[in-house]
Amino acid sequence: MFKIDKHQNRIEKLEQSSFTELGFRERAHLQEWLANKPDALGEELLIIQKEFAGFSDTSERLDLLAIDKQGSLVIIENKLDDTGRDVTWQAIKYASYCSRLTKDDIRQIFQSYLDRYSFGSKAEDELCAFLDADEYQEVVLNKGVTQRIMLVAANFRKEVTSTVLWLASFKLRIQCFRVTPFSRGEDLFLTIDQIIPTKDAEEFMIGLAAKAQDEIEGVEAEKARYTLRREFWSVLLAAINPRTDLFRTVAPGIRNWLSVNTGRRGISLALVVRRESARVEVYIDVGSKESNEHLFDTWFRDRTEIEKSFGETLTWERLDDKRACRIKAERPGNVFDREQWPEMIDYMVDAVIRLETAFRDRLAALPAK
Repeated sequence: MFKIDKHQNRIEKLEQSSFTELGFRERAHLQEWLANKPDALGEELLIIQKEFAGFSDTSERLDLLAIDKQGSLVIIENKLDDTGRDVTWQAIKYASYCSRLTKDDIRQIFQSYLDRYSFGSKAEDELCAFLDADEYQEVVLNKGVTQRIMLVAANFRKEVTSTVLWLASFKLRIQCFRVTPFSRGEDLFLTIDQIIPTKDAEEFMIGLAAKAQDEIEGVEAEKARYTLRREFWSVLLAAINPRTDLFRTVAPGIRNWLSVNTGRRGISLALVVRRESARVEVYIDVGSKESNEHLFDTWFRDRTEIEKSFGETLTWERLDDKRACRIKAERPGNVFDREQWPEMIDYMVDAVIRLETAFRDRLAALPAK
């Protein structure tokens, strides 16, 4: 840090010191500075308690407890010249304890603080004023998993910054502030800099964390879908194999379809399940769009006879914007709802057997594979 001398048009370097050298202590000084000037941390905060020890079955105390403009609790942990190795673990514990606090718990905690430091003030009034609420009933506090952590220290160990960055990737709202004292004669100065995430990159890092978490959740959800679909196909194959040899060589998979070749090149019978439907189909892809459409059109001309043999109306999809063609029958059904499985499986097993029967002679009339 430099002091500007306007008269001499020069800058003078200030001497960087440590809190210990200057005789400052964590609770008596740094904590008091922040308690009385919380916006030094870059935003409006309402301090609601110091040395909070309202945790059951533990004698631990967090340094400062605050509320931000969204009504979220903010755990502020202060260290002087060095964070130590365990400050992240300590702060996470406090955040977990505070996650259980109800609106009335917070009101009582704040009222206790006001009774000690601002006698005569009412917690409800102060909270309404800070959160711009007309009535206390409108105030929302500590909603869901919205707790935040602020770590304040002169120096952050690598194991601390590494842990903080990793935790931030899981959308934990955690910030690190470096506080540095300077001296010039009898004059003392203090800088407070947000170093994780840096202020300019904070929005970007939050976006990256949200994206990374969404991707992780997406992968986990996909694994769950794979597992459920494999189980569904296992149940279906156990039901269909005693009735027909069509799928006897097919193993249950993780995809939303099972298919078998009909013995004719490029024509398959398939079972397909989705979140909205369960279907059976004849899929035509014999090599070229023209060949597919020619075969589809030939069968389409005989659709009345084919549907009579099948026993219900079929959906004929020429799929002019694609190479392949499809002929299908489907019913509503959700493969991810186990209660719907019996009805879906009964329909699909019966329908695919009927579909193969309806097309058997026409398939036999085609050139062999």
